Amino acid sequence: MQKLLLLGDEAIAQAGIDAGMSGVFSYPGTPSTEITEYVRASSEAREKGVVASWCANEKTAAETALGMSYAGKRSMTCMKHVGLNVAADVFLNASITGANGGLIFVVADDPSMHSSQNEQDSRVYGDFAMIPVLEPSNQQEAYDMVYLGFELSEKYGVPVMLRITTRLAHSRSGVARKEARTQNRFRFPENARQFILLPAIARKQYAQLLDKQPAFVQESENSAYNTYMPGQDHSLGIVACGLAFNYLMENYPGRKPPHPVVRVCQYPLPHRQLRRLYDECDRILVIEEGYPVVEQMLKGFLNTGKPISGRLDGALPRTGELNPNLVGEALGIPTGKLASIPDLVASRPPSLCKGCSHIDSMLDLNEALSGHSSGRVFSDIGCYTLGALPPFGSINTCVDMGASITMARGAAAAGMDPAVAVIGDSTFTHSGMTGLLDAVNEGSNITVIILDNATTGMTGGQPSSATGKIEQICRGLGVEEDRIRVINPLKKNHSENTHILREELAHKGVSVIIPRRECIQTLNKRMRTKGRDKQRAEK
Repeated sequence: MQKLLLLGDEAIAQAGIDAGMSGVFSYPGTPSTEITEYVRASSEAREKGVVASWCANEKTAAETALGMSYAGKRSMTCMKHVGLNVAADVFLNASITGANGGLIFVVADDPSMHSSQNEQDSRVYGDFAMIPVLEPSNQQEAYDMVYLGFELSEKYGVPVMLRITTRLAHSRSGVARKEARTQNRFRFPENARQFILLPAIARKQYAQLLDKQPAFVQESENSAYNTYMPGQDHSLGIVACGLAFNYLMENYPGRKPPHPVVRVCQYPLPHRQLRRLYDECDRILVIEEGYPVVEQMLKGFLNTGKPISGRLDGALPRTGELNPNLVGEALGIPTGKLASIPDLVASRPPSLCKGCSHIDSMLDLNEALSGHSSGRVFSDIGCYTLGALPPFGSINTCVDMGASITMARGAAAAGMDPAVAVIGDSTFTHSGMTGLLDAVNEGSNITVIILDNATTGMTGGQPSSATGKIEQICRGLGVEEDRIRVINPLKKNHSENTHILREELAHKGVSVIIPRRECIQTLNKRMRTKGRDKQRAEK
């Protein structure tokens, strides 16, 4: 079959197209964004009628994918690890409803927090939901595991999680494609009550999920992705999970460790192989990217006195990404020190793009708030979060998607006046609308600034669900018409914009200001495309 050079994300996307997927539903979030981007850009996917949709948030995306599964089709939903928090309601309940067509949750974790608020490990969610979890160690496995995930999902009638991390998502490798599979036909669930989680039904289906657990373990023990590799030196046994298996192998010429190794890429854990390793070796080292999930589990069901070490006991760092050097140190292998960065190389913090509308919005806000004490601006997650950095110092919080409005409301209730919320257009429709409704219902004394650059800018310029709708949404949520103000954030409008901001900061109640100017990156892209189209037309 054809071989392609693909990112891990792209390998997953191509596998979905090849494996008979009928739809992928997502909200942009690094490092998962490129999966849906790839499908949306694929002419092959379009020819096959594969739906590739950006949704308002991860919960709506996951529910849409579940609806497609209900109709018997194979579907995928993709998100970053914190996005799974947003989709947790449907994720956990879908393990009880089960799946009809194959359903895969692709979750991209971000160890070291390259673009995230935390480095939570999604395997914990998979264990919580008691469903199979697949964790590839390379791009080829990422591709192949999509096929396996759909097969497991349909065989056992449950969703399956495919967990990747940043390094796999954003690195390239050659990937051999499998024979393409046709899409499933539309079909209703055989059990007409399967997706009705009334307590009497849910109790029965929960019992059925519990009954499937031994079969999931058996699948893991028989999986080609969970292997026992014999070694001569039994003073140490090694458990290497997912991508971390590569870090282990890089420490040994010829990729032949002297110690026995159990490679784990499919969960639940393969008890038989792990029991053999524990019985044969004097101590165990667990190498895993993320939380000490496997290390803790082994201490639970294997611990009869032999040492089990890893990230929990400090043999490996508790936080951040692993690398071959860190693993080598844990193995007692001299790795040498990495070259230090010369002093003349200055660190360059991230900054807003030149010409970004948020620059003028931050300067307008700073001027309007002059005379008030600092600490009054509750922000959200987006490019504008960089307003926390010099030269702006405009914002004071960034917790989770949508928290700006609700935190401002809480601070206002505590007596803060003025209390300001800054949120982007895409984030507003993701999870800010309900907070604004609460504020309207309560009559909260807050000023909400919805920065409208007509895109989901931080993840590459995907469509924003809010474009062209923000004023109507605010009116529908009950914000008074004359308290919805639209401004154009340009330097020439600084005095006028500052005056409007001060008027709304002085208003006792809910007011909304919408600084509106297109993202400079999407504008440049649109103008380049327009220029190319014009050149083609002239030819």
